[in-house]
Amino acid sequence: MGTIVTMTTTQTIDAYWRAANYLSVGQIYLLDNPLLTEPLRPEHVKPRLLGHWGTTPGLNFCFAHLNRVIGERAQDMIYIAGPGHGGPAAVAHAWLEGSYSEKYPEVSRDADGMRRLFRQFSFPGGIPSHVAPETPGSIHEGGELGYALAHAYGAAFDNPRLVVACVIGDGEAETGPLATSWHSNKLLDPQRDGVVLPILHLNGYKIANPALLSRIPETELLRLMEGYGYRPHVVGPSHEEMAATLDEVFDQIAAYKDGLAGRLPMIILRTPKGWTGPREVDGLPVEGTWRAHQVPLSGVRDNPEHLALLEEWMRSYRPQELFDADGRPMPAVLRAVPEGPLRMSDSPHANGGELLAPLALPDFREYAVQVKAPAAQSSEPTRVLGTFLRDVIAANPHTFRLMGPDETASNRLQAVFETTTRAWNAAVEQTDEHLAPGGRVMEVLSEHLCQGWLEGYLLTGRHGLFNCYEAFIHIIDAMFNQHAKWLQAAKRIPWRRPVASLNYLLSSHVWRQDHNGFSHQDPGFLDIVVNKKAEVVRVYLPPDANTLLSVGDHCLRSRDYVNVVVAGKQPVLDLFTMDEAIAHCTRGLGILPWASTDAGEEPDVVLACAGDVPTLETLAAAAILREHLPQLKVRVINVVDLMRLQPPSEHPHGMPDAEFDTLFTTGKPIIFNFHGYPWLIHRLTYRRHGHANLHVRGYKEEGTTTTPFDMAMLNDIDRYHLVMDVIDRVPGLGATQAHLRQRMSDERLRARAHTREHGEDVPAISEWTWA
Repeated sequence: MGTIVTMTTTQTIDAYWRAANYLSVGQIYLLDNPLLTEPLRPEHVKPRLLGHWGTTPGLNFCFAHLNRVIGERAQDMIYIAGPGHGGPAAVAHAWLEGSYSEKYPEVSRDADGMRRLFRQFSFPGGIPSHVAPETPGSIHEGGELGYALAHAYGAAFDNPRLVVACVIGDGEAETGPLATSWHSNKLLDPQRDGVVLPILHLNGYKIANPALLSRIPETELLRLMEGYGYRPHVVGPSHEEMAATLDEVFDQIAAYKDGLAGRLPMIILRTPKGWTGPREVDGLPVEGTWRAHQVPLSGVRDNPEHLALLEEWMRSYRPQELFDADGRPMPAVLRAVPEGPLRMSDSPHANGGELLAPLALPDFREYAVQVKAPAAQSSEPTRVLGTFLRDVIAANPHTFRLMGPDETASNRLQAVFETTTRAWNAAVEQTDEHLAPGGRVMEVLSEHLCQGWLEGYLLTGRHGLFNCYEAFIHIIDAMFNQHAKWLQAAKRIPWRRPVASLNYLLSSHVWRQDHNGFSHQDPGFLDIVVNKKAEVVRVYLPPDANTLLSVGDHCLRSRDYVNVVVAGKQPVLDLFTMDEAIAHCTRGLGILPWASTDAGEEPDVVLACAGDVPTLETLAAAAILREHLPQLKVRVINVVDLMRLQPPSEHPHGMPDAEFDTLFTTGKPIIFNFHGYPWLIHRLTYRRHGHANLHVRGYKEEGTTTTPFDMAMLNDIDRYHLVMDVIDRVPGLGATQAHLRQRMSDERLRARAHTREHGEDVPAISEWTWA
């Protein structure tokens, strides 16, 4: 049972809270005079006042009380600050706990360090205003609202001793991803997983409007939380009430872990917006209103009344009781601070690379498809990869999870169910399959949740993979953006240890939507990904099963990247033996000698391709050219690693110009058949010497529910159109090969007419092989 909360305990909590509030206000406002040892003057104040005060005192309130629980119960705990713009609170917390000065010795825990702490916040050359990677203890910046609770649950999975205290702002509670995230408790296993303690912080207002959940009747709010499956506890702005409630809550958590309680608790914390700040400014109410959201006193340098209000505000925390003459926190402030890694700002779970262990990976070569001749037989690449992932899961039962929005089987990865189930802690009926607590496959029909879980899981030191339909990965564009920015920033922070890469497997892709239509056809996630810094992103388009195995193994071993792998689930031609696949993926791109006719000579044309269906059509076009224009020297190049197309100055994987020129030539036509939007290839290669000769075919927003070859024809990536492109672009062919060009056009018409009459592609096309 919890410790009885005494007046001395609440006084200690209050001292810590006041100290954190003082430090938070100082970060927003002050350049100098950190201890107010002299009257505040305009030059002590920053010229640009940036930051968010409104949520900060509530966050400090939570930190102060959680510290007490950690110390008394020796509880492993991290926090997620959903109101990430409450950055001053998280920084103040880390500084008071001492971990900030350990990570940044120049920001010492004294008056000089306090001055640096204040000056750096939201200041050129300093630190961001959010709970950013630079903040010890953070795994969630909160730059875009909606993902706090998903991150918290991701951190809790497979962390049985961990409690994740997740503070959810009432503005964030209005977002769709957060509303869905409440359901994560149905996939939590009391024995294998940790616990998430949601703290819904209702301070009444967003930037300019009331918060919905703060205005509905409390009985309705309680029923909502109970309907989500929680045991809600309502707390007001009282130390005594918060302390007693936390003791009750952690007793309930212990009962839940012991199997004595089926529901986890959560807290609804009601405090005023901008609590303890100015109550009125310029005759208008501030505390408890939307005016407290950002900077309550905006004209401090120029308005003596505002300057006086700021000094009164800061002195109201009685800093002389909190810091000694040298600026060090008083013993009374630090009495409840946990020790060592129990400090939330020093938890290894919040710097997951410290806990990361390499995956035990089976030898991917043992799953290889046997290839006797190139492009003579077919396999389903993702089905083959599924057997590899099955054994990855078996070998790593506590450190690897497969995420996906109800599409694991649809994407042909169902072999994983031979060794695991879907995580599920809700009701199970007789007709259900593969549902059980502790399952390694996480499925729910929300891409936001899958992404958030995986991010939280990776950032706390584990591994995983997110499989998704290609068109609908766009749903998490903004989440990917936030994670990529986190990785980029973290790479530059020496104490942040590398974490496992975020791996996407995109299947059911644009070119094979046999049962779906235009809405399911969009390869544009690649364009979004390539916008990010080269040090963070990688894009792979393996054209067959063996190259997918090689790429998959490589991505699971990598660190600090976002790896995007696009691979089909439908049968595609097997192009490479496993040894050839490894060599081809290691190079990232290369000539297919058996498909080319330029050996030892300069080619007349280069046919390049990236993606499984574009590669198939390119090979078929090469075969037509070989038959009808045997004198034409054709070089066929397949690209697996898209980043190889950039120069080395733009991406670490970039191919040197001399090597690129040798492969693609500088003066010959290049017909590039691409999986995605054509302009992405132009964007990656615009600095190359032969770019003026490059013509790219790809998806151009033409699609419907149709056959695979008709889909290719709709976007002009089909074999016949590629042959026409060659005739149009190789000097001399236009005048001599008009008959062949017309024949190719007629073949397109015949193929389309066949689909309209029979509902399927011409067998000679659908069953085509190189042999």
